[in-house]
Amino acid sequence: MIGLTSLTINGRHLVPPNLNRRRAAVVLSKIDEILAWEKSSDRERDTHFVELGRYLCEARAGQYWRLDNLRSFDEYLERKFPESRRKAYYLMAIHEHLPKISKPDLKQVGWSKATELVKVARRDRDQFDCATWLHKATELPKEEFKREVEKHLTGQETEPWEIIYFKLYKSQLPVLERALETAALMLGSDKSRGYCLEMICADFLAGANFEGLPIAK
Repeated sequence: MIGLTSLTINGRHLVPPNLNRRRAAVVLSKIDEILAWEKSSDRERDTHFVELGRYLCEARAGQYWRLDNLRSFDEYLERKFPESRRKAYYLMAIHEHLPKISKPDLKQVGWSKATELVKVARRDRDQFDCATWLHKATELPKEEFKREVEKHLTGQETEPWEIIYFKLYKSQLPVLERALETAALMLGSDKSRGYCLEMICADFLAGANFEGLPIAK
């Protein structure tokens, strides 16, 4: 099968794992069920994100995407997360980096706060104070908790910020997501989406020609 016979790491040829078709069918159907629930109810997103991350990790490790005759796990994610694969990788990171936190506790804090916990766990590794950070995630409002995480990672207080809302059509989302993902690859995955958007706008302004344009008063 294309994409499976040429897998190498450090020059070593890797044989793909035996495909457990029965288990693969179960896991892929569970993923489909959870994604269907997400479309019907925002509450389900916070209820099932722990299971979704676990199933996605298992599907990647067991290469269950081969059951659908796909060439790679990325191709599978493109089908299941057409708007952005970023969320899928966030959920898998939660499963991989927060094994000490119980499922009920993770569900209580929600997936967006759990994503912030992953940043701390990655940084601190064996020194990660799970209980303390879980308490902060539970007690603090989302934006305040994000600032607490940013302060811990950078050692600095974050500058004042505000949330800006504007409407995008669904047809525009793929362009925006691709631009942000490309900027993240160039600037570093540790940069926020807001910073990436700022750099995209700065690049546009640097190349813009303002001659002949009316000046706003």
